[in-house]
Amino acid sequence: MKRPTLAENVVVITGASLGLGRELALQLADQGACLGLAARDADRLEEVAVRCRQRGAKAIVIPTDVSQHSDCARLMERVVSEYGRIDTLVNNAGLSMFARFDELQNLKVMEQLMQVNYFGSVYCTFYALPHLKGTRGRIVGICSLAGKTGLPTRSGYSASKHAVAGFYEALRVECEKDGVSVTVIFPGFVATAIRERALGPDGRPLGRSPYSETGVMTVEKCTRLMVKAIADRKRELVMTIRGKVGQWLKLAAPRLVDNLARKAVERGR
Repeated sequence: MKRPTLAENVVVITGASLGLGRELALQLADQGACLGLAARDADRLEEVAVRCRQRGAKAIVIPTDVSQHSDCARLMERVVSEYGRIDTLVNNAGLSMFARFDELQNLKVMEQLMQVNYFGSVYCTFYALPHLKGTRGRIVGICSLAGKTGLPTRSGYSASKHAVAGFYEALRVECEKDGVSVTVIFPGFVATAIRERALGPDGRPLGRSPYSETGVMTVEKCTRLMVKAIADRKRELVMTIRGKVGQWLKLAAPRLVDNLARKAVERGR
């Protein structure tokens, strides 16, 4: 039987304590990957690590705030110290928002979103890249359809994800000669806890999802698609038909896309 593509692959996953990051860790554990799990919540990370080990994988926990240079440097150092290399970096840690721009009480929300979503990806990539060049490894960015089309009530989130997408597109060209692939994932609405942690107008987490998550893509399905794209070193993965069609419509009928984006946010799917 052919071994899974990512067996014994040393994978660093940020935002691994919840949602897509957690499920990705579990699915990669089933393939026999060696995992470096990063997030701010050490207790939740350890719970994920225990489940990964129960599935036969190796997993270490590195509490990390990706908005901090020093944490990102320490994350990569710890993984290399444990496993001797880094094969794949998955920049998954992220933060969302739910507020119109004119409802914001100050600009802290915009700054925090950029710091976590954009600079968190930049910091981790900076410290991992020398190791990834040595293994001809993979960089994976978990973006969003909001990184292709701006969404109302997500101005800061959309801006940060557009920045992330642009960063990875440039990086892909730069890294090609080194054999390092760059895969950018563009999920649509997924049933994760990110909406509950989304920042409101006052800069505080909402603590609840503003929408029902019934009928949106499950975390398990989204992650299965992600794992295949990572293993195949795909250039990018746009997950939904609506997302794929929307890119063509944006060229031909941009106002229609604006209306569709508004309705999608109103429905929450």
